[in-house]
Amino acid sequence: MLRKLLPLFKNSFLSTAQPDQSSERFFIFFDEDNNEWLGIPKSEISESELNLLIALYPLSKFSIVNHTPETKVWHDFLLSDGQPPVYQSNSNFRFLQFHLQDRFVEDHEEIESAFKGFFSEDIYIVWENENSGIVIEEMKQISLSEKEMIAMSETVESDFYVKIHFYIGKKYPFSEQLRFHFQREREYFAFGKDHINSSNIFTFERVFPAFMAYNLPKELSEKLFLELEDVFQEDPEMFVTIRTFLENNLNASVTAKKLYIHRNTLQYRVDKFTEKTGIGLKDFYGAFTVFLACLLFEQKV
Repeated sequence: MLRKLLPLFKNSFLSTAQPDQSSERFFIFFDEDNNEWLGIPKSEISESELNLLIALYPLSKFSIVNHTPETKVWHDFLLSDGQPPVYQSNSNFRFLQFHLQDRFVEDHEEIESAFKGFFSEDIYIVWENENSGIVIEEMKQISLSEKEMIAMSETVESDFYVKIHFYIGKKYPFSEQLRFHFQREREYFAFGKDHINSSNIFTFERVFPAFMAYNLPKELSEKLFLELEDVFQEDPEMFVTIRTFLENNLNASVTAKKLYIHRNTLQYRVDKFTEKTGIGLKDFYGAFTVFLACLLFEQKV
């Protein structure tokens, strides 16, 4: 079947052995029944054609052809249970995971160059697949803040016209445990991309409350959900207001600015919420409980 597609794409090729050509230029499809690979230039296939072919044939895995020896070691260590790289035990590392939301990303070298321009120290960039990768940062001095990470994401998005997500990992001392720390953060990043729409920059503290709410036992989640379900369903505007207020550390000025409302309007809605529920948001326990309920409500609607 793949052989019949060959004339439809001018610069495509067919192979009976897995191609070693870079998949940065080609989409490579595998016909398991006939043990054949078809490579189609990304510039010659439309998105609808691509979606149709993906439904029929699996895409071959991304070829790690551009890895240096150092990044190849990191790739194998983090993703393939390979041996750890050689570093002193007092070295500290941080993993910044990224995902580019665009199937037609081809300028990997240019994207790497854009990333490196934000770091004062050398970094390693490991591509996990065509659209996802890991920035490995050896932390010898103060590293990028979350604010600077936001600036970096905005630069990449404006220069390459792609949506990008980042997960900012924690600092860890060098050891074989780095792999397990990375795998845990990888799980949080995957969850954040799938379940949190309010941000494209993720951290443990930003993801974990939603992760916890998602994984609550059904009986507990239903009990908490029922406590505030009626209030939020009756007044969706109040839900957005309370959620934004809590996300911004109960800062009325910042919340009002983000919602494009007057501070008095914000205060009215907060007071109305407290009157209806009997829960004060300035109390830590009240704020925590309501925020957890907001996360559950968002997942169910």
